[in-house]
Amino acid sequence: MSISGSWQRTARGAGLLGADGRIASTIFAEMSGLAQRTGAINLGQGFPDEDGPAEVLEIARQAIADGVNQYPPGPGIPALRHAVADHQKRFYDLDVDGDAEVLVTAGATEALAATILALVDEGDEVLTLEPFYDAYGGLIALARGVHTTVPLRLPDFQPDHDDLRAAVTDRTRVILINNPHNPTGAVLPRETLELVVELAELHDAVIVTDEVYEHLTFGVKPVPVATLPGARERTVTISSAGKTFSTTGWKIGWIVSTPELVTAITAVKQFLTFTSGAPFQPAVAAGLALPDSFYEGIATTLEAKRDLLSAGLRAAGFDVSTPQGTYFVVADAAPLGYRDGAELCRELPGLAGVVGVPISAFCHPGLAEEYSSLVRFAFCKKTEVLERAASQLAQLQLSAG
Repeated sequence: MSISGSWQRTARGAGLLGADGRIASTIFAEMSGLAQRTGAINLGQGFPDEDGPAEVLEIARQAIADGVNQYPPGPGIPALRHAVADHQKRFYDLDVDGDAEVLVTAGATEALAATILALVDEGDEVLTLEPFYDAYGGLIALARGVHTTVPLRLPDFQPDHDDLRAAVTDRTRVILINNPHNPTGAVLPRETLELVVELAELHDAVIVTDEVYEHLTFGVKPVPVATLPGARERTVTISSAGKTFSTTGWKIGWIVSTPELVTAITAVKQFLTFTSGAPFQPAVAAGLALPDSFYEGIATTLEAKRDLLSAGLRAAGFDVSTPQGTYFVVADAAPLGYRDGAELCRELPGLAGVVGVPISAFCHPGLAEEYSSLVRFAFCKKTEVLERAASQLAQLQLSAG
């Protein structure tokens, strides 16, 4: 039986469709499976191995006990929508109407899916930075859009402004910015974001910002695009609770935008999941109101973990970039004699008992070749796990030497 449909287009957009028409697993599934089979430390997939704040978890437990287990309102419970609005005012001085300008989603991925499916029509161009989170390519293809990219260049993983100017045209419907950026850990400077706004205005494009790592930055403060002059009316801001509160399995995200854009996105979102996470929504609302000490603490703790793993990778012989945010550090395996990061990742469990993910998995073929020796490692793990990983990685230098 031949199975036709949009699945092939989606898989091809995510780089998962082989020449023989078979679909491959994602690199994350492959590497996580490898870690499970070998007992290696999984630094490939970006999920924490520690629970989030106890008070937030307890509110979810109490909500379940209190019977908050049925459908919440489609746009999200009022308490969470207003908590998101208060969060935007508190941290970014943005005035947001929690009733008309916030939409709660099943995580940031559904927010991205609903937004792209709502705003992109066949042949519309969607511009992303490259490397890019794999869901972007799949969703753009699902919407029958055309995926265009601007490469992030070493050593700091920043886009060239002339490349941006050349890439945005009247065919560009959406400029999708991930800031702080997965997989590189880069934070885009204000002048780059101002150029994005200028180009969006010039070509009448919508700016979609994926800001799920907004509170996980080190020594820099990311600038939300919606705070820039002229950006508010054409920006869809997406974030979620998963990274901030170490609750990636709860899948509670949100969209903040104008009433018109929220309405358009809701028209699609309501037929994807309708709603989700009833007992988790009040818990996330409470989490967003936690004091500044919590937000400062999670960044400080994560920065120490970044430095711990980075030191271990350098000791192993990698060249290591210094991420300004996210869960991830990028290491170059070329000094160890490995030009193919994917090959190294498949060998690492045997060599050092550690799993990473090749940056090439986040790229189209051209940039994948250029960045072939780069590997992403996640440092959102317990300190003792990172210490063990760093010690085991040191053996890699010995074997390579």
